[in-house]
Amino acid sequence: MIYLNDNIEVLNVEEALKVVSKQRRQYTLRYIQENDRRLSLAVYLLLCEALKKEYNIIEPPEFTFGLYGKPLLKGYSDIHFNLSHCQQAALCVVSNNPVGCDVECVPKELDMDICRHCFNNDEIAYIVTAEHPTIAFAELWTKKEALLKLTGEGLTNNLPELFHSQYSIRNCQICTHIAPNRSYVYSIASM
Repeated sequence: MIYLNDNIEVLNVEEALKVVSKQRRQYTLRYIQENDRRLSLAVYLLLCEALKKEYNIIEPPEFTFGLYGKPLLKGYSDIHFNLSHCQQAALCVVSNNPVGCDVECVPKELDMDICRHCFNNDEIAYIVTAEHPTIAFAELWTKKEALLKLTGEGLTNNLPELFHSQYSIRNCQICTHIAPNRSYVYSIASM
């Protein structure tokens, strides 16, 4: 299931810190900026909401970490989840199968240096010929990051060939959604 919060600015950091796990409180307090703390809490609270609705788990979750640092639910190895946030939105996905997600703000303008570093020639052509190139950029970027978060490997040096390499996964589906106001894009990769 997908849980999304794009009204993050109303989250009360002090109140939220009272209801999260000690582990998440310590993690959140490492951030200096109030908005960074708010985003950290927002994704965690979405996970709490998802676990309560989908699995009737009411205690604040704690994390362990996989080989590449992918967070896992301590004590619930059969529940898979992934978290992501950007300045516009917080995103949480929970599933009985491995899952990855990414949410990104749509950039104001296209940076071709980043495009050449992250995308292959076909992907760059798709972006620059799209009706809304910055949305196309965010779409492809979130698909790649969601796939890498699904595998737990995180960003790789071979981003341009990601969908044509050993990282491509059979039976993997990637769905992308564009916010109604076109300010952010999110993708979910699942098995």
